[in-house]
Amino acid sequence: MREKIEAVIGRIRPSLQADGGDVELVDVTEDGIVKVRLKGACAGCPMSTMTLKNGIERILKQEIAEVKSVQSV
Repeated sequence: MREKIEAVIGRIRPSLQADGGDVELVDVTEDGIVKVRLKGACAGCPMSTMTLKNGIERILKQEIAEVKSVQSV
């Protein structure tokens, strides 16, 4: 499942990089929790929670049924 998640994040990454940010996959738990680290401009952005939940989490859950949630670490 980690490879699938990396592939989806690879498609999301250019949008984040266009705004000076990035995302790094840290861990995937057995119960479907994806842990990511927001970097660059995304790390301190007040909209990062919205980016995480409405962007990254929504797309990952849409593409990969096993994903239950996405958390920032």
